Amino acid sequence: MAEKSSLIEEYEINPYTMAIIPTQYGSRMYTEVLEAQDRFISPFRPIDIVKKSCEYFGASYLGRKEGTKRLIGITHKAPIIVDPHTSIYLFPTTSPKNPHCIWISHDHVINQKRASSNSTVVTFRNKQTLTIPVSISSFENQLYRTSLLRIRFNQHIQHMEKRIGQTQSFIMQLEASERKQNYEMKNDPIL
Repeated sequence: MAEKSSLIEEYEINPYTMAIIPTQYGSRMYTEVLEAQDRFISPFRPIDIVKKSCEYFGASYLGRKEGTKRLIGITHKAPIIVDPHTSIYLFPTTSPKNPHCIWISHDHVINQKRASSNSTVVTFRNKQTLTIPVSISSFENQLYRTSLLRIRFNQHIQHMEKRIGQTQSFIMQLEASERKQNYEMKNDPIL
């Protein structure tokens, strides 16, 4: 892990993104981005990076939130699918409207433990830890919700693939029956 954070103007959440953390910079709220092997500072707020990344992957943030609502019925502190193709699922630690909201990548979390009544130590795949100011029960609830979103989304994809497979099988049967030779008609009188 790099010790120093690089300042970057543009940032899209990607499969290496572990956490999007608000950080005070003078009078403005910036973002510290933790990646598996790097660390960046962006002059944008975390929610702006999340919204821009959703758009980068072809959907609006509100559309992603609506998708979560339709799939698992959650509207408050809703986890979102930033990119379904690379399995980027993020969840907020508080209301996304809260300027201190941290966004965590579900895929990178391998462990969590109680640090105090109002803080949790998160361990990521690369063994890096991050202490966040939310209770263990709140954090685990967000993990659960994101797992549920992932499972429900994958079930919908599998159901659609099954329907497509059945349709393709039916079309192949129709095409096969059309290739058969036509029946010959005889002009025999009917008895």
